[in-house]
Amino acid sequence: MFQKVLSSDGTFSLALFIKEKIKVESEKELLDDIFRGSRDAMHRLYERYVGHAMAVALRYVPLREDAEDVVQDSFIKVFAAIPNFQYRGEGSLKGWLFRIVVNEAITCVRQKSKLTLVEDFPDEPLEEEPPVEKIPPAELTKMIGELPDGYRLVLNMYVFEQLTHKEIALRLGIKESSSASQYLRAKKLLARKINDYLSKLNEKEYE
Repeated sequence: MFQKVLSSDGTFSLALFIKEKIKVESEKELLDDIFRGSRDAMHRLYERYVGHAMAVALRYVPLREDAEDVVQDSFIKVFAAIPNFQYRGEGSLKGWLFRIVVNEAITCVRQKSKLTLVEDFPDEPLEEEPPVEKIPPAELTKMIGELPDGYRLVLNMYVFEQLTHKEIALRLGIKESSSASQYLRAKKLLARKINDYLSKLNEKEYE
């Protein structure tokens, strides 16, 4: 193994040695400890996913204080329900946990705002896809957070949760056409924000 942790000049690399020694805990191993009643395993579960859970919550709930409440309520439900969780392979625990976060976030938005979901479509269709890949993740989350509540909900559910408009309509109690129109309007508004952001960056480069 020491051959693997020698740098190009033949010297010992502590960082590489540590990386070789540390074994990433699988979801199955984590769950086995939790099912044995390990409180430390519950803490490890929280530490492993709390950052990602907050990122998911902030996409739906732009106010950090509300997002923190969403994450806290989500983990309370996770800890209460996890004894009955059915493991279906690596990634199933993460997916289940994040679905709880999404549901809590949607509930939070609906409780704190009066959603107005219109059915009319944008007058002008989006000519091309916005260059999302050029936007830093934190900035993109901020842009999504600035969208009207209805736009933000549908955009998140359609793009990130990969739900169909029919599924979104059932989840929110709206018409399928309303979901489609909210998504198109959200996409158009987000594209405008992205283009404005990139234009300002280009202006700074030429100053």
